[in-house]
Parts: sequence; structure tokens; C-alpha cells
Amino acid sequence: MKSFQWALAVVGLIMGLMLAFQFRITREVQSAEPVQKAQKLSAQVDKLKEERDAVQSQIENLRSKLDEITIDPRAAKLKQELDWAMIEAGMTDVKGPGVEVTLKDSNISLVPGENPNLYVLHDEDLLRVLNELKAAGAEAISINGQRLLATTEVRCIGPAILINKNKRLTPPYVISAVGNPDTLESSLKMKGGVAETLQFWGIQVAVEKKSEVTVPAFTGGIRFEYGKAVTLQGEDHLE
Repeated sequence: MKSFQWALAVVGLIMGLMLAFQFRITREVQSAEPVQKAQKLSAQVDKLKEERDAVQSQIENLRSKLDEITIDPRAAKLKQELDWAMIEAGMTDVKGPGVEVTLKDSNISLVPGENPNLYVLHDEDLLRVLNELKAAGAEAISINGQRLLATTEVRCIGPAILINKNKRLTPPYVISAVGNPDTLESSLKMKGGVAETLQFWGIQVAVEKKSEVTVPAFTGGIRFEYGKAVTLQGEDHLE
């Protein structure tokens, strides 16, 4: 009986030593730098998977909302209003029938003593042409590829014209206007009109009707420092 107890004790001691040794080996392996790095990377991967799943959930939610907006009948009308607003603000290219007006300084030889300023184009000459086009229903206008806005100024700076704060233009001035070609042409060429007056001083005026004219978008910056939009309470533009 004692021999059996001693045998059990020896076996228990051996198993205890083996378990202690195995625990020590396992702890040393876990404390080793490569293993710690692998565990850290594994934790990072798990975290990234969670973040990916959260982002994917957000994407699906946004897609669902986008689908709801797309099928909303008000969306088409809203887009149409936005397109018109972009055109009226000059933020998009506009094309359509219209006219192309080319203005050049006079080619008449001056008589000694004559004022040369009478035979060159000035800002007031351009303004008269622009006003006639606007009055005749021009929907979009550009000068030498520069879009005109409600805030566009036209003024002389020596031999050049300044528009849109920092765009210097020199002759020949090519004005593109979208609108009814016949009406636009007639407004400029009427008897006693702006074209006839300019031509009296030798200013070269050419008006050409076009089946399609392209007026480019405004490329500068727009800033309203004092003006603010006025909205009416309870007004719904989509009804």
C-alpha cells in the first residue's frame, strides 16, 4: 500500500514539474517580441474589421437615402431649378442660337489736328452695344471669352478694357450673345442705332448671325459681402 502511495506521489510530482515547465515555456513564448507583435497586429486587424463594418453600414444607409431622394418626384424639379440657377448665375456654359459681334478700332487715316480718341473704341461704346443686346433679349453674353454677370463692370484702363475686376481685354472685341439672332441683329443695325453711330467714326462693326453660339461659364470668384438671400417663411418652392 505504501509503495502504491509513493508511486502516486512520484507521478504527481513529475506531472507537477511538467506542468510548471510547460507553463513557463508558454509564458516565455507569449512574452517574446514576435508573438507580442503578432498579437498586436491581430488586435488591429480586428479593430479595422469593426470600423470597416461600421463604414459599410453607413454607406448602405446613405445609399438607401439616396435611392429615396432619387425616386422622389420633387428631385427632378429641384434639379431643373438648380440648372436654371446655374445658368442665370453664369456658372455653366450656355449654347444656343445668337449673334457674334466683332468691334475694331477705326482704320480711317486721321487728318492733322483731329482727336484720335474719336476713332478708337471706348468702354462707353462697348456698353452701348451690350445694353442693346440685353434690351433685345440676350440670355447670355461674353466678351473675348469672358462671361458677363450682373456685377461685371466695363471700364477703360488706357488702351484696354477691364471687366470682372481683373480681366484686361484689347481690340478686337468679340461679343457672343445667345438669343433670337434676327432680333439681336436688328437691335444693333437699326437706322440711327449703335452700329451706325460707331461706323460714322470709322469703327469697324461686324454682326454675324449664328445657329449656335457658346458662351463660357464665369471662371472668377463670386463673393457677396453685404448681400444676403431673403427667404419667405413657410414657402415651399417644390409644391
